[in-house]
Amino acid sequence: MKSMFVFLVFLLIVSPIAAGDNAYFDVVKYGAKGDGVSDDSNAFLKAWKDTCSATRGFPTMLIPQGRRFMLQPSSFEGPCKSAYIRVMIMGTIIAPQKWENWKWVNNNYRESWIQFIHINGLDVSGRGMIDGQGASWWNKSQYERPTAVRFIGCSKLKLGPLRHINSPRNHIGIGSCNGALLSGLQITAPENSHNTDGIDIASSSNIFVEQSTISTGDDCIAINSGSKFINITGIFCGPGHGISVGSLGKNGNYDTVEEIHVRNVTFSGTTNGARIKTWVGGCGYARKITYEDIILDRVQNPVIIDQQYNAYKTLKGGRKAVKVSDVTYRNIRGTTISPAAINLGCDNIGCTNIILKDINIVGIGKNIPAASCKNVQGSSSFCTPKVPCLSSNDH
Repeated sequence: MKSMFVFLVFLLIVSPIAAGDNAYFDVVKYGAKGDGVSDDSNAFLKAWKDTCSATRGFPTMLIPQGRRFMLQPSSFEGPCKSAYIRVMIMGTIIAPQKWENWKWVNNNYRESWIQFIHINGLDVSGRGMIDGQGASWWNKSQYERPTAVRFIGCSKLKLGPLRHINSPRNHIGIGSCNGALLSGLQITAPENSHNTDGIDIASSSNIFVEQSTISTGDDCIAINSGSKFINITGIFCGPGHGISVGSLGKNGNYDTVEEIHVRNVTFSGTTNGARIKTWVGGCGYARKITYEDIILDRVQNPVIIDQQYNAYKTLKGGRKAVKVSDVTYRNIRGTTISPAAINLGCDNIGCTNIILKDINIVGIGKNIPAASCKNVQGSSSFCTPKVPCLSSNDH
């Protein structure tokens, strides 16, 4: 935790957010129409080229307010010459309204609408909005749909404040990044827009997500394989599927996640709250995970470990499983709409050192919350409902 705090202070102090003598590259001056109909992709890419090549001050690509800029799938790539670079979004960036109108540069790579690749010191923020116009995609398979905005191989990244709405799939993807602060985000999609995760993090480290509101049709935040030292705080989540570690181990993969700290979160009307999910037949580990200071409001599955997550198919994994260990749930309070207040469902190799402390989950109406567990080792103290398979330390 100390190293994470030091990194955050470094990120805040070193980034020259208020630096003077900045060079601005307005996309309108490069030919962007901003009428919501014309394809402004080339103008954006030209402005980006000059921004990325600039060395004076804090080079800034400006998307001005009061306009709607339609972009086809676009890739903004580094490395750039300046140590810090900014994309200031004051207007609205929109995707093509219908999926059949999307024009892909590379037919073999359709994972992202907008992507930023290998850019150090990138700051993307503003009072504007990114609209993925994903409705036409939502009846298609999730594997056919792109993430709205993806950051790949970036370090010292700052994202937000900013609004993101209606992604075809995940709204924000963080992949192979080291050092990022995501703050002041408002992410919104309808509850029935399946697989529209708010933020997906994979193969990344030293990632901070704070003071954001996420209301989508899937996980508010998903922490996937290869991620470590992830700190999430001050999040309002709902509707959605909660904040999840995983899924891990799909198709027998070796996946790892560790050093995850989630605190000061409100889950409101979500399917899940604090969740860990791993596939049968996978391998690897999910360890050193803490969920604490959590408020629940009508959550269906407030605390859940699912070591048998098989959403689409069952694998015959024998004794193989992703090892889940060193997990702490602390100071979790509020209401649930189902009897499954706490569900620790471990199998095969089981889950070890699972700690529940100061838990108070109550039902609404005639609902009486309960706890269930299987193949779990650990302890509980001052926990309502009682967890039958954990040793009790209520003293």
